[in-house]
Amino acid sequence: MPHIHLPVTGRPQVVIEAAEERAITDLDPAAIVDLYKSHGAILFRGFGVDVGYFGRFVRQFCTTSVTNESAGRQAIDADANIHTVDGGVSEFSLHPELSREPWKPDVAFFGCLSAPSYGGRTTICDGVALAREMSEPVRRALADRRLLYLKPTWPSLLEYWLGTATPTDRQLAAPPAGCPYQFRRYPENGPENGPENGIVAFFSRPALHRPMFIDAPAFGNFLLFARFNHGRPDHPVLDDGSLVPEAWLQNIKATGDRLSVAIDWQPGDLLMLDNTRFMHGRTAILDPGERLIQTYFGYLGFAIPDPEEPVDAIWRRENFVPPRRPDHP
Repeated sequence: MPHIHLPVTGRPQVVIEAAEERAITDLDPAAIVDLYKSHGAILFRGFGVDVGYFGRFVRQFCTTSVTNESAGRQAIDADANIHTVDGGVSEFSLHPELSREPWKPDVAFFGCLSAPSYGGRTTICDGVALAREMSEPVRRALADRRLLYLKPTWPSLLEYWLGTATPTDRQLAAPPAGCPYQFRRYPENGPENGPENGIVAFFSRPALHRPMFIDAPAFGNFLLFARFNHGRPDHPVLDDGSLVPEAWLQNIKATGDRLSVAIDWQPGDLLMLDNTRFMHGRTAILDPGERLIQTYFGYLGFAIPDPEEPVDAIWRRENFVPPRRPDHP
């Protein structure tokens, strides 16, 4: 039997250490599901997880996956949708994976193939704890608000979701049932820096949401990454179109920094995160040649889908590759 260490103060993740098991796939999947639902974060250590075992392990739980089109990710096993993490060496602010899109995956898996000597530690934070620990005025201000995500469109995106690259106003106003976006056409003399074709896609989500397996408010969205990594105060915005106040962002960031726990990677480690509850980030990478982390972002066979996503969403029916901009690297 493996050694199971439940979370304690200062360590929100369950730690499962190998005992006599020969491989991580020897573990009981049902027991893992129970721990995942209860705690949301599990670190598996001592199993020597390589690319092959990583792929077999994640497919025990996920029926489909999504491709993260962020620049800099390299394929490790393209057929299994296993890729490296984002390129670059900078520190990353807390975020759930792909929270900028309406198809935010249920679960994020990370596996360490080569561990850094210094720096490059993955950080994790329980969004439920962050919502509870942020200042009371900020929590009250967010409680009944929504975040609005807007993005420019391009012909292949419109073709993918609407069936035409040149939709009419009627088609924009009534997207197909499986489309996760709404659309707006700006006037011909639209806002400065508006979309080239005059059409934007948008969706919204609660500023404090309910995770898949715990009935408590959580903070988990793209706000911190957009503001502190991309320098963008306008993505997402509040439901009335106004910017999220800087004082709120600073309070949330300070609370997240205080609650974050760093994973000191060891080769063969595997981290399983409830992407609807936990956020992750990283410390600055000092030697990118040392650090090799594999990733997989998927949709669970035992999921409770977000009621705001389309019924029978395409990403739950097949491995999903979002439509990419023509200039995507």
